Amino acid sequence: MPKHSILITGCSSGIGEHAAHTLHQRGWRVFATCRSQNDCDTLSEKGLESFVLDYDSSQSINNAVAKVHELTDGKLDALFNNGAYAIPSRVEDLPRDALRSIFETNLFGQFELINAVLPKMREHGHGRIINNSSVLGFAAQPFRGAYNSTKFAMEGLTDTLRLELHDTNIKVVLIEPGPIGTKIRENSIPHFERWIDWKNSLVREKYEEQLIPRLYTPATKKDRFELNCSAVTSKLIHALENTKPKPRYYVTTPTHVAGLLKRVLSTSLLDRVLLR
Repeated sequence: MPKHSILITGCSSGIGEHAAHTLHQRGWRVFATCRSQNDCDTLSEKGLESFVLDYDSSQSINNAVAKVHELTDGKLDALFNNGAYAIPSRVEDLPRDALRSIFETNLFGQFELINAVLPKMREHGHGRIINNSSVLGFAAQPFRGAYNSTKFAMEGLTDTLRLELHDTNIKVVLIEPGPIGTKIRENSIPHFERWIDWKNSLVREKYEEQLIPRLYTPATKKDRFELNCSAVTSKLIHALENTKPKPRYYVTTPTHVAGLLKRVLSTSLLDRVLLR
């Protein structure tokens, strides 16, 4: 019997890398993609099938999908959209081009990739599309406006796609992690330095007090409630291998708490909780 196959993005580190290795060990045929050829070479040396997929490039997306369809005879079973980055900033300091840039990666490229794999999934009658969102996809936090907005938008499009595919055997799933031990904070620094003129911000003192120390001070211990990447991978496995996957999978205590408070509190009361 042929192996089940999955295309995963953002595999250079963190959630994507852990998921790729774990599924490979479970017998899946994993296509582990990264933006950088060097990262792909590293994964290939570790026994994974890896090649470049850059959300910012339609050509890169089309090339990757064509390669996957060639390798699977057009029968890719699953897609895990995982690649994303953050631009820490107050909303009032976000340039328009910064928002354009992050939406290209965190949203537009992801759904262009989905639309590229869907026709073949329809053709062979099944598939799983799993999007890695965040607790910040439904409960906003200060200084995370750019990332919040891409994840809120992802959730809206993902919910719509799930409804539109209800009469097919293509399942559409959201995974919503809270704090996970990844390099997302470290990886956000170049984007922060490129786009955010915080020293000339009208709220410079808030950057100095709240963001800069957290962004640039190496972590010496886990954040409160932080889990390892394996917590996300376990939900991913259920979403892939269960005959009736859930539409949403919460990961970490903060996601469960935020989901509950979102349902029971007014917006004003929820704001007070989120600002504590």
